[in-house]
Amino acid sequence: MRDYSADDIASISTPGLMVEALRSAFQADLVAPVRHHHRIEKSGEPDATLLLMPAWSGANQQSDSYAGVKLVTVVPGNSHRGVATINGVYVLNDGQTGEPVALFDGAMLTVLRTAAASALAADYLARSDARNLTMIGAGAMAPHLIAAHAAIRPIESVTIWNRNLSKAESLAEKLSGSTELRVEATGDLPAAIRSADLVSAATLSTEPLIFADDVQPGTHVDLVGAFSPDMRESEGRLLGLAEVYADTMAGVESEAGDVIQAVRENHLAFAEIKADLFDLARGHHPGRSPETDITVFKSVGAAIEDLAAAAAIHQRCLATAG
Repeated sequence: MRDYSADDIASISTPGLMVEALRSAFQADLVAPVRHHHRIEKSGEPDATLLLMPAWSGANQQSDSYAGVKLVTVVPGNSHRGVATINGVYVLNDGQTGEPVALFDGAMLTVLRTAAASALAADYLARSDARNLTMIGAGAMAPHLIAAHAAIRPIESVTIWNRNLSKAESLAEKLSGSTELRVEATGDLPAAIRSADLVSAATLSTEPLIFADDVQPGTHVDLVGAFSPDMRESEGRLLGLAEVYADTMAGVESEAGDVIQAVRENHLAFAEIKADLFDLARGHHPGRSPETDITVFKSVGAAIEDLAAAAAIHQRCLATAG
């Protein structure tokens, strides 16, 4: 059984590989039950979350079939311990025999496939000329979201906002030295949103950060961080005004705080969500139209994304090894 460390995964994977692996996965015969989502109570700090995410190739998939499961913990209090907030492992099994074939660092696999899902959605929903990206949040997801969006749209400038401005400045300085993008930090979030063609948010916020009055016509909004019903990154009115899309309908209806709270506030109905990644990837929905629409993509994570990413990395490694 192969063991893929975070460094191994990062060295093998590219945003393009991940986006196309996920596109193929949402077109394919894969099975992914709604993930098991458990709250772990903590004393003196925010509660933690334990996620169990299984997926497997369907009975009609004859080649390259796999099964896998991811175990992830999300511990917000780790930010004060100097420990990563998200930790986990992914086990990839042969789809025919059930034998384990690979073990992956779950945190790196998660950030790469999550960023790829957002970029895949943006490939259908963001304007083709989107050049200005505002990144809300400067945590582990942020650099991967920036790289993934830049891989599918002609992004030229990136503005990073974080509650802790120094953290945004540190990430901006790091990215400025490693990419050709113009990257800067800001303390003025409304102004950064108003100037953006594409807004991506990856935070653990429980209060709105993105307000409808700041989002300009034609903007695509990518909501990544709020993965439980009590979390949100946007106000409900924004979702009521926008064309809303999901990674998976089942996941968003049960876990997406932005959507659930917008529905509760009567700004949106679940039936008004236009499509999910299955519909977009399979051509059942055309995506953005017209150019002046505000589009919102809400992602909570889907187990088929992990399976697709792990399988793609494992297959590329086997092919490279000869």
